[in-house]
Amino acid sequence: MMISTATQRMTMLRRIESERTGAIARVGALVIAMTALSVLGPHAALAVTESEASARAVVEQTVDEVLAILSNDSVPTSERLRSIEEVVYGRFDLQAMSRMVLARNWKSFSKEQQTEYVAEFKKYLSNNYGSRIERYDQQKVDFLGARDEPRGDVVVRTKIIGGEFEGSQVDYRLRKQSEKWLVIDVVIEGISMVSNFRDQFKQVVSDGGPELLLRKLREKNAAKVALE
Repeated sequence: MMISTATQRMTMLRRIESERTGAIARVGALVIAMTALSVLGPHAALAVTESEASARAVVEQTVDEVLAILSNDSVPTSERLRSIEEVVYGRFDLQAMSRMVLARNWKSFSKEQQTEYVAEFKKYLSNNYGSRIERYDQQKVDFLGARDEPRGDVVVRTKIIGGEFEGSQVDYRLRKQSEKWLVIDVVIEGISMVSNFRDQFKQVVSDGGPELLLRKLREKNAAKVALE
């Protein structure tokens, strides 16, 4: 009888201990879950840095203005191109982009050559992308988000909706210059515009130095065609 009572008591103690352990585990799991929700739940939807929000606002405004110009087919192409140039020149850091394209070759250019190169590069960009105005087909742009990058840069991700380039992803890399966010690169379907031009220009400079690149840019800009 005593053995039975002792056994029952031991069984009861084990059950109480098990229930207490289970309760502690459930409370612990609840605390962990609440902590996770506080970090990943409500704040996740609002976890946008000030730099991300500011950079995205610049891209949104730029895209809206450019699309408005493109969609106004009552205006001649040449006038629409000039209007787009005004928008782009004000929102893109073309000086920085020009240097990034040349990379180490920038220092091989004299001050005068650097100045001419930047001017010709701006024209070259305009000729390359301005020719695409007539291919505009009422596209829209969906904003996918933004993320902070090294050196304080921000990448704003977008996707084209409709038209010939349906579903294409276009990312804009921005850098803050004198309290103003400016685009320093555009990455289309994983291909960087800066890197693409760098590959083209690097070979030309390697073949004939700064003057050959300048001469080719002058010729291509005059003919409004791309570098071969």
